[in-house]
Amino acid sequence: MKDSFKRIAIAIGTLGLTAAVMPAHAVDADAAQALAKSSECMVCHAVDKKKLGPSFKEVAAKYKGKVGAEDGLYKHLTTGPMVDMGGSKVAHKIVKSKDEKETRNLVKWILAQ
Repeated sequence: MKDSFKRIAIAIGTLGLTAAVMPAHAVDADAAQALAKSSECMVCHAVDKKKLGPSFKEVAAKYKGKVGAEDGLYKHLTTGPMVDMGGSKVAHKIVKSKDEKETRNLVKWILAQ
């Protein structure tokens, strides 16, 4: 009987540990890239090289380890703040999705670069 309880306790502990280290929501990279393309993000950004705007790797590095990084980038992509484009300020394009989950998936994908 003791062994049964011990095995159950170990199994429950293992499941809990597995759940703790697994991401809450996996990133759908294909959906994120499709949204980035349809929202014209790729006109100014690339994954690993600077274009008119910083690369997504640079964006991820900027936000790495910062509290509220996901919310900050989400706000940036959904509110159209003014950004510097070679000395002149222009409104950043807004992501072309009304679905918060789609946009948050894009944010997570960018931050994972």
